[in-house]
Amino acid sequence: MTAPKKIKGSVENWESGTLGRDARYVKRASAELEREIDEAQGMQAISIRLDRDLIETFKQIARIHNIGYQPLMREALRRFADAEIKAILSAVANASDKSVQQGGKHTVEIKLDDLQRHVA
Repeated sequence: MTAPKKIKGSVENWESGTLGRDARYVKRASAELEREIDEAQGMQAISIRLDRDLIETFKQIARIHNIGYQPLMREALRRFADAEIKAILSAVANASDKSVQQGGKHTVEIKLDDLQRHVA
């Protein structure tokens, strides 16, 4: 009995499907490996309920950009969070309520209502 010929693992062989593209080659990663992959990527799975029409909208936009809808959602959330942080930091920097110098550090104290007014 001869051993089956080994196929070289290359980008071309993966992309062409030579290394296998059907269910018989599929094996689910262990929970430990999935955790390691998430950790390496800095990712965490969450559960969130969204309106169906919002999900469909993201899917349509994702198809136009030729990406998955979940990476698109991550990017949209990242952009929103970055913009909000910038707005909040700008409001804090421009706040003139109270400015205190302590131990070489400059501290700005503002009331939450004032911050909300500046950000809105």
